[in-house]
Amino acid sequence: GQWLEFRRVLFRSGTTGTAGAAGTGAAGTGVAGAGGSGNATGVHVVGNQIYDGSKVIRLMGASRPGGEYSCVTGSNVWDPADGSGNNAATITQMLAWKINAVRIPMNEDCWLSLNGVKTGGATYQSAILTWVNLLLQNNIYPILDLHWTENNGAKATGQQPMPDLAHAPTFWSQVAAAYANSPKVIFDLFNEPYPDNNMEATAAWTCWRDGGTCTGIAYQVAGMQSMVTAVRNAGANNLILAGGIEYSNDLTQWMTYKPTDPGNNLAASWHVYPNSNYTSSHTLIMDANGVAGMVPIVATEIGDANCTAGSTDNGSFITSVMTYLDGLNPPQSYLAWSWSTDDQPILISNYNGTATCEGTTYKAHLLATPH
Repeated sequence: GQWLEFRRVLFRSGTTGTAGAAGTGAAGTGVAGAGGSGNATGVHVVGNQIYDGSKVIRLMGASRPGGEYSCVTGSNVWDPADGSGNNAATITQMLAWKINAVRIPMNEDCWLSLNGVKTGGATYQSAILTWVNLLLQNNIYPILDLHWTENNGAKATGQQPMPDLAHAPTFWSQVAAAYANSPKVIFDLFNEPYPDNNMEATAAWTCWRDGGTCTGIAYQVAGMQSMVTAVRNAGANNLILAGGIEYSNDLTQWMTYKPTDPGNNLAASWHVYPNSNYTSSHTLIMDANGVAGMVPIVATEIGDANCTAGSTDNGSFITSVMTYLDGLNPPQSYLAWSWSTDDQPILISNYNGTATCEGTTYKAHLLATPH
């Protein structure tokens, strides 16, 4: 399946924001558990479940976009530019939905201050840190997501089929070093891989894991293995998520090509939308069954059809995805796209947390579902 990036809007403008205070994130040291069970003092994998310390958890929440695009041409990291979607009031509304995880899409060039982005380097990193710490202070798990990367050296202004070897491992080395002592922070290696011209083939899975020279990609690719290695070599034992091919929709060969993780703290990221090309011979369940029951699934993007705020959406598709994930043994995790008023498909009509479109269904489901 595939989910094209038409829902993203790049050119946003805003006034100058205030960089967050520097810090080291949540306290705690990542220590590999006995038998390689990952970061036993923080969020870690045991079998097909996710634990925080000794407690089993389900990640249930939303993606909060803005950090992947606003920094490119604007003087702020967030959208809205005044930060009204990334503050304490935002978190109050999220908690009213029983959200316990927030995914933060990020931009490679903005973090590394490359290609003349408007807001990058220390200013960008500090804003991310401030938001992460605010989430942690409210018992919400932050998921840092490498969303936009360079295309053969060109400025990171959109989604690419795979991350670039030139900068993605460096991005993850730096991010991992910054959050190695924050074991509740989760790393989502790359938003939506679609190597080998979005084909479901061995070449796609080989490129996904190993990178290098890949069909249809003009630059040297950073495979999942190189990014896992970058994270672990930085001394971080944080939970890592890796989305499959075909825009993170296809997990059929994920176990076969699973990267080697010395921390044994790796879960599958999964994206599911109505336009994921489902047919009688290609079903939602077929895409997930390759990993179901073997490793944790964190569906870091689920959503219904695009919808104008105030319109009625019966939420039938997103309900089918949640029903499937709820019905696995044990039930698995999911986050909806998006906590935004314009980044489709949307959950809210304003940053007071008013549910709209798929959000009406999603909020009711979160409130009724133990997690």
